[in-house]
Amino acid sequence: MPRILVIEDEPDIQTLLRFNLQREGHVVTVAGTGNDGLHELRRGHYDLVLLDLMLPDRDGLEVCRVMRADAGLAGIPIIMLTAKGEESDIVLGLGLGADDYVTKPFRVKELMARIKVRLGRVDDSEALGPKKRLQIQNLVIDPVRHRVTVSEEVAPLTLTEFKLLHFLASHPGIAYGRYDLLDRIGDGEAAVTDRTVDVHVRNLRSKIKPYDRFIETVRGVGYRFSEVEA
Repeated sequence: MPRILVIEDEPDIQTLLRFNLQREGHVVTVAGTGNDGLHELRRGHYDLVLLDLMLPDRDGLEVCRVMRADAGLAGIPIIMLTAKGEESDIVLGLGLGADDYVTKPFRVKELMARIKVRLGRVDDSEALGPKKRLQIQNLVIDPVRHRVTVSEEVAPLTLTEFKLLHFLASHPGIAYGRYDLLDRIGDGEAAVTDRTVDVHVRNLRSKIKPYDRFIETVRGVGYRFSEVEA
């Protein structure tokens, strides 16, 4: 059963999340502070983290930053839970490596659906393209192991970044709009702005250098993957 860590300091929300996650068949651990959450992450295995932004010690952005800088934690999907809903907060959270962003108060069914997507428990074969290993020079995308390597070094991609890279690389030469990409790699309900996919692309490019050059920006449209160098 998937193991989920909830890092949240409000008792009522802790209880609500624990009840509904356990009803969905998840094993749930709750931490009330950012430091306690990081301690739990380092002592056990977790498949997903629900992370509150406002915590009593170190905030959720700092926890996210620490996770993405740790090779052992970098691949764990993060869904941020926060009362802040401004675009700047969304972009900042995604820029630090969060996979999704849910504002309070949230609908439980919607949150459960997003969790299911981030855990890979929905049929996304159409979005991800062929389930085959892709290799472009020394960039290897392995959807079976869910791993990307650059010159045999593992790239610490988030789930969203992996989906984005695999989808684009599976359809080389085709330009996709930003909202089209969000529909194909996400759950269709995540917070969306023109900048959301740009942040994911920027993070992805920084992790697969020098092969970031294959992800081309198509002005006025979005992005495409090309194996042809200029």
